[in-house]
Amino acid sequence: MENQDLYRQTLEEMVDPRHPLVVLAGRIPWDELESRVEPLIVRNLRSARSVPQDDLFGPSLQVAGVRGGGRPRLPTRLMLSLLYLKHAFNESDESLCARWAESVPWQFFSGQTYYEPRMPCDPTHIGRFRKMIGEEGVEQLLIATIEAAVSSNAVKPAEFEKVIIDSTVMEKAIAHPTDSRLLEIARYQVVKSAKAAGVMLKQTYAKEAQQLRRKAGGYAHARQFKRLRKAVKRQRTVLGIVLREIQRKLPEGQLESSALQRLAVVMQRAERLRTQKPKDKDKLYAFHAPEVSCISKGKARKPYEFGVKSSLAITHKQGLIVGARTFPGNPYDGHTLAAQLEQTRIFLENVGTEPKDVFVDLGYRGVDHQNPGVTIHHRGKHRSMTKEQRRWLKRRQSIEPVFGHLKNDHRMDRNWLKGEVGDAIHAVLCAAGYNIRWLMRAILAGIISPVYLSLMLGQGMQFFKEHLVRFQFDLTMNSKMDLRLA
Repeated sequence: MENQDLYRQTLEEMVDPRHPLVVLAGRIPWDELESRVEPLIVRNLRSARSVPQDDLFGPSLQVAGVRGGGRPRLPTRLMLSLLYLKHAFNESDESLCARWAESVPWQFFSGQTYYEPRMPCDPTHIGRFRKMIGEEGVEQLLIATIEAAVSSNAVKPAEFEKVIIDSTVMEKAIAHPTDSRLLEIARYQVVKSAKAAGVMLKQTYAKEAQQLRRKAGGYAHARQFKRLRKAVKRQRTVLGIVLREIQRKLPEGQLESSALQRLAVVMQRAERLRTQKPKDKDKLYAFHAPEVSCISKGKARKPYEFGVKSSLAITHKQGLIVGARTFPGNPYDGHTLAAQLEQTRIFLENVGTEPKDVFVDLGYRGVDHQNPGVTIHHRGKHRSMTKEQRRWLKRRQSIEPVFGHLKNDHRMDRNWLKGEVGDAIHAVLCAAGYNIRWLMRAILAGIISPVYLSLMLGQGMQFFKEHLVRFQFDLTMNSKMDLRLA
């Protein structure tokens, strides 16, 4: 390998040192970030076990399980940088790996020494690593971008005392919920789980359910609502028949096997779908995602959105994201302010400052007593504000374009991750990707200068001073010689 390196050019010699990603690679505290994430990815040691086996040579014992071995993990910095790049450039797992193999700056940002014309890993490894580090691990990614901005003097610590907080809806990757579709999915999943648990059904109603689903779609399109209600009612009846038959044939006692436990969960969700009414609270909108809520933000183009409420905190002056979290259950905006401020304080612990002035909209009224450490500014307090505070409040709506960029450029428009934990992870990763692009724009604007350039400027100033003194000395000696000759 050492002989081959003699004929290979390093990435440091290939990249442009002024490229934003190249500059940013030297600004992010990678060593500290890896030390924070490493405890979350400790390998779980599994002891080997003996399994009896009977083959042509007679009964024997077969050793199964792994004794602390397995394939070595990929470098932690590589996987962390892939998460950064995925959300900074709005790439899927597959397109991310394909683009990484062709991009020299991306490989330099990932800590590689030599150019590798291959995929960094299988695309499925990214999802496994993301699930392994969890919400705590991805929060460290966001904290590292904040610390990089502070250490690069792109943001002054005093700027974190004023933050803007607002909420939006992060939509889940589900189809638009209709009664006919949800009832058919429930019937299919119940029958599938019953067969996996060994429960034999007298009739599954597969053919009739398919016809009812087609009829309901046609009636809804033709606006024949009386026929539509009749078809949906029959679908509810069919689902109830299947559920009651499975309930009669279930074995008595505790559900020990995983298949029976899965069947119990599926039946509980199916019964919830069968009995819910149009005006009920906490309805089920997706069979595979029970955490989804129906949220109305008053948009004319989209009256209802199906997902989870996501809160965001940005700096007042420059718009760097300093907090992002989700709140399942669609709570009132004002009730989420204390939790969002708590997360922001945790993220800013290493900076040495915390928010003091919070700028919000009218949805956060009436929670001043719940947040004693900060001053909440909104339009409802306009008369009691000073002239300076009114000027500060004019930047409250600067958070709205941040939501637009997060949804259009950083994958926040549709969340594909599973469960409430997946919602929390996705929101923080989108914020981290936004901060990466924020830092890249700061580098292009000249706010953050490359490390090599600052060193060259320092050496150049020293060189200039030395030669200036030597030039002045030579000028003085020449003037003295001219006087003597005169």
